[in-house]
Amino acid sequence: MTATRTIILAVAGALALMGVAQAYDRITGHHFASRSEVMAPEAMAATSQGLATQAALEIMRAGGNAIDAAIAANAMLGLVEPTGNGIGGDLYAIIWHAESGQLYGLNASGRSPQSLSREWFVENGYESIPQRGVLPISVPGAVDGWFEMHERFGQMPMKDILAPSIHYAENGFPVTEVIAYYFERNAEVLQGFPGFREVFMKEGRTPRKGEMFRNPDLANTYRQLGEEGRDVFYRGAIARTIGAFVQEHGGFLSYDDMAAHQSEWVQPVSTNYRGYDLWELPPNTQGIAALQILNILEQYDIAGMGFDSPEYIHHFVEAKKLAFEDRAKFYSDTDFNDIPVDWLISKEYARERAQLINSERAGRSYEPGNPPMTGDTIYLTTADKYGNMVSLIQSNYRGMGSGITPTGLGFVMQNRGELFALDPNHMNVFEPGKRPFNTIIPAFVTKDGKPLMSYGVMGGGTQPQMHAQILINMIDFGMNLQEAGDAPRILHSGSSQPTGETMTDGGILSLENGFSDYTRRELIKMGHRLQEAVGPYGGYQAIWLDAEQGVYYGASESRKDGYAAGY
Repeated sequence: MTATRTIILAVAGALALMGVAQAYDRITGHHFASRSEVMAPEAMAATSQGLATQAALEIMRAGGNAIDAAIAANAMLGLVEPTGNGIGGDLYAIIWHAESGQLYGLNASGRSPQSLSREWFVENGYESIPQRGVLPISVPGAVDGWFEMHERFGQMPMKDILAPSIHYAENGFPVTEVIAYYFERNAEVLQGFPGFREVFMKEGRTPRKGEMFRNPDLANTYRQLGEEGRDVFYRGAIARTIGAFVQEHGGFLSYDDMAAHQSEWVQPVSTNYRGYDLWELPPNTQGIAALQILNILEQYDIAGMGFDSPEYIHHFVEAKKLAFEDRAKFYSDTDFNDIPVDWLISKEYARERAQLINSERAGRSYEPGNPPMTGDTIYLTTADKYGNMVSLIQSNYRGMGSGITPTGLGFVMQNRGELFALDPNHMNVFEPGKRPFNTIIPAFVTKDGKPLMSYGVMGGGTQPQMHAQILINMIDFGMNLQEAGDAPRILHSGSSQPTGETMTDGGILSLENGFSDYTRRELIKMGHRLQEAVGPYGGYQAIWLDAEQGVYYGASESRKDGYAAGY
């Protein structure tokens, strides 16, 4: 074999190892880009399922605004992608309201049952809260979130907003490929829970790709919401059904817990990263972890390191570890704790924490800082002709949540309460009427006080890591909106958790296909433990506003079933 042929074969083998991220043959842009950005002058929507994107556009074409469209898309996703969301779960949103020129944050997460205590778990031999079943159920906040958004900013009747979802729930829709996969995976562990099979396994199995699926119970629930309003869910027949069903099967969530629920409008918080302001919601979410990561990394020449470099990935992972140690200790319900958010996201604190990073070696463990003290998801974004933009995230937590599916309602209850700790000294300890630590986070970017970008990345602890990576890809590495999401991703797992587990071994680093063998080898030499992973890298949607041209850019996750579209 000639030397030239040996080199050619070696290069071909290396390219094969780099996987699908290298497979596109596009005439423009980065080699890993799956498609061009979508552009439109009046409206844009980006979701993880095509029918949801179309529902959003349908509402805006009919006279609704971006807030109405976001609710319509979320309702559709609760039908067509129940593997990641639904009205049995929680919701968070950041809304740019064009008329007032302000950002608004909405925390629509629910609280734990008033009749359940940490002591009950301890007395009954629990070392942690179960992942599924009736015990991790907290009040579902999404529906109240819809009506809060609608009352404050909406302009189309709710019955019209929910009409597209009701149509497909009654008449059926074809299940798409990735969702069909997660349907089957969820059913493997949830099919024995009360009510699950009756709604999601009507033929004795979950629907396969391309098969039509109907959910008439959910259609009826949506119709009640459209006709009777928010109170039917929290103070009417639906609330009574939920409370009775959960308690019939040994749970604690009650009608009174439902009736007491209310969402909270909160002030988003931000940090400036190289001239761009990233906005997140404060705890009980994990959004400020993205701000902490960026504050640390701003102290380094990330662009000079290069995207596919061991130096960049090493510093990113160490910054993430530091932020997540604070996440594990401090992030919790602000109604129960004084959390030093301003200090945690300050530049001064970031400089202090960055000194702990060894540029040559991976850290095995970090202590959380000492500031002064006094699961699966969907993400969607919409924008309208008025200039309103919505960044919305919604989830059941672990895929299809608790598995508990109340009779006649068509949706599964979330299991967000699993994230409470049972350590009595932990800020996130279980207490009656408390909101658990929550992983789901929407994001928004402004520049010089003007709206620029609405985006998010679904997927548990993946989310703040990808919020930071998306901005780094665009600001430091010059990628466009679609390329920033298509680029191979860095995922670190094994940091200390809000439930009490601590990191002692440095955790696990997973690199998506597309990073070079050289970079992987150098990271191992620096002490990182690399592991292959399939599927945990999140799901991205984004809208960018070019105010000068009056054009919206849309981007969508190539790893999911949806797309961005506009008009």
